[in-house]
Amino acid sequence: MTAEKNLNLWKKQLGQVPEEVWEKADLETLVLADNALAEISEKIAHLKRLRMLDLGHNRLTKIPQSLGEIENLSDFLYLHDNQLADLPQSLANLKKLRYLNISENKFTALPQAVTNMTALIELRASDNSLNALPNSIAQLTHLRELHLRNNRIFTLPAEIVSLHELRQIDLRGNPILMLPPEIADLPRLEKLDLRWVELPEKPEWFARLEARGCAIYR
Repeated sequence: MTAEKNLNLWKKQLGQVPEEVWEKADLETLVLADNALAEISEKIAHLKRLRMLDLGHNRLTKIPQSLGEIENLSDFLYLHDNQLADLPQSLANLKKLRYLNISENKFTALPQAVTNMTALIELRASDNSLNALPNSIAQLTHLRELHLRNNRIFTLPAEIVSLHELRQIDLRGNPILMLPPEIADLPRLEKLDLRWVELPEKPEWFARLEARGCAIYR
């Protein structure tokens, strides 16, 4: 008999995760979205083969420390639409993770663990209360998409110039006062979205970006 590798429990009105889920050691995909979950057991660490985990659209206020032990988690981690204000530092061990969505939570700062997820290709942190990005964002050298819509960000760190693979930056709906000119040095940038942003003045380097084909929406 083939071991079960994919389990989809989306919108099953669970309230809590059945204990037998943590016994399915061969799972590679686990969807627990939209179940009014208030907590996730530390037993999630038993699922060593997980590559994708969806915990979105729940009521989580914290993530178990043991999630950081699932070092094979590589494809997707969805934590959006919860009540999270921080992430455990143990998640810094997720060195293979390529997609992270922490949008629609209560983050006021980007958790340090996130900037240690050095394989990230796409980071979604929209609809939070972030007021800045840490200089350590420079560690995400594989990042292609950075989504920060509807936060409280006034500027970006100059260290963003280290993100040589970055294609898209979404800053819609932020109170941006200035942007570092280093953005113009991002070699692969294709889209800079500044809609619903009232910059005090248009930076001169916008023209350089547009001249090389980068679309600036404003």
